[in-house]
Amino acid sequence: MDALKRLFEQHFHSPAEHVQPLQGQLGGSGRNIIRLTGAGHTAVGILYSVREENAAFLEFSRHFRRYGLPVPEIYAEDLSKGAYLEEDLGDTTLFEFLSTHRSGGVIAPEVAEAYRKVVAVLPRFQVEAGRDLNYKACYPRASFDRQSINWDLNYFKYYFLRLAGVPFNEQALEDDFGRLTKLLLAAPHDYFLYRDFQSRNVMLRGGDPWFLDYQGGRKGALHYDIASLLYDGKADLPPELRQELLDHYLDCLAGSIELDRAAFMEHYYAYVYVRILQALGAYGFRGFYERKAHFLQSVPYALKNLRWLADNVRLPVALPSLLDAIEAMQGSEKLHNLSAPPPDLTVRIFSFSFHNGAPADESGNGGGFVFDCRSLPNPGREEQFRQLTGRDEAVIEYLNRQPGVHEFLAHVSSLVDASVANYRQRGFSNLMVSFGCTGGQHRSVYLAERLAAHLHGTKGVAVKVRHIQLEKLGRENAPQ
Repeated sequence: MDALKRLFEQHFHSPAEHVQPLQGQLGGSGRNIIRLTGAGHTAVGILYSVREENAAFLEFSRHFRRYGLPVPEIYAEDLSKGAYLEEDLGDTTLFEFLSTHRSGGVIAPEVAEAYRKVVAVLPRFQVEAGRDLNYKACYPRASFDRQSINWDLNYFKYYFLRLAGVPFNEQALEDDFGRLTKLLLAAPHDYFLYRDFQSRNVMLRGGDPWFLDYQGGRKGALHYDIASLLYDGKADLPPELRQELLDHYLDCLAGSIELDRAAFMEHYYAYVYVRILQALGAYGFRGFYERKAHFLQSVPYALKNLRWLADNVRLPVALPSLLDAIEAMQGSEKLHNLSAPPPDLTVRIFSFSFHNGAPADESGNGGGFVFDCRSLPNPGREEQFRQLTGRDEAVIEYLNRQPGVHEFLAHVSSLVDASVANYRQRGFSNLMVSFGCTGGQHRSVYLAERLAAHLHGTKGVAVKVRHIQLEKLGRENAPQ
């Protein structure tokens, strides 16, 4: 953290006053992603120990910006500390935009337009910027070659099929993998392959897409990235929108190369298959092996995509053992039970200032808990914390050192847990929990965040958090 603070002060010539960890802990990369703000400036800092991957991201970012591509500006770096500072692109990913503009399975027109903008930019990465990119900077491989494909397919075989208990004939499956690999490598592969071109790695700012997480990029075929985006698991795009976006991508690609569409389609669905299998390997490794259950929530979407492929696509090579394994996956009770039902109880958690009164319950439930945090030690009385909030690291560390805070939170958690269980049993849909303190900035914010973290992952429960006073102070961009 100190390395990022130094980079911030060196670049902006003023110290970072606020430090906010972002959602990197839910991702699979192991990187720590932190927002730093101060004196009207904001930046995102990355802490990660793999020097080669950091170097690839920095090299690619500067190269793409020379081509005018919408990627973050790199402000400062210290590779010896595994730290770099980049432009803050905001909080709205393409996936979040899709999720909030979808109702009853219907995707709003503005989402389709956002996707059209995204696929229109992709050929510029692959073809224009890919021509003179320094592929020596790629990590861990310079190209999506036979070795890379073998890694992905074995990732799927050992971390998904094996750990999910799906039966397969090892030699027969290897024979299928060999035929699939030969088909994949027959496609032209002298372009930049972004590798993780999916909705969570695209930010929307001012209605336009900005791109992140291309550090795993390498030389490869054009097909892989568009397949990654259109068969992105939880995005769950309908087949007709996938086809529309694929057609739009090919129209844009034809402006950069001489395109034979029929030849492109000969290999396209093979790349769709390998991308979905790679994703399942990742879900299995993170979910079954590392026991990070939220990764397994994407499995049913991947199985749905595989079912659609099996029903609608005929590849030019025979893959009987793979199709048998996919059929066994579809019938697996273990995998079927991973399908998470929609939450039946929403817990809305608020922080507020008693000077302005407790927030009203607008759900119609008419009640909930209001906890008074003013008996706890107040960081706001100490000068070094006065301008910070209960989401800042220094305040969190201060309150974590107070035994009374942990006792208070334990009692709160016990009461709320009992109500959550009772409300779910009785079919209630909303529970409101509010924390109030003097200024609504430190203790109440800290406790709201801690309770939200405690409830996160509870079966059948969705958690929403709002910090009322921080919103009034302009310290909170939007309700979560």
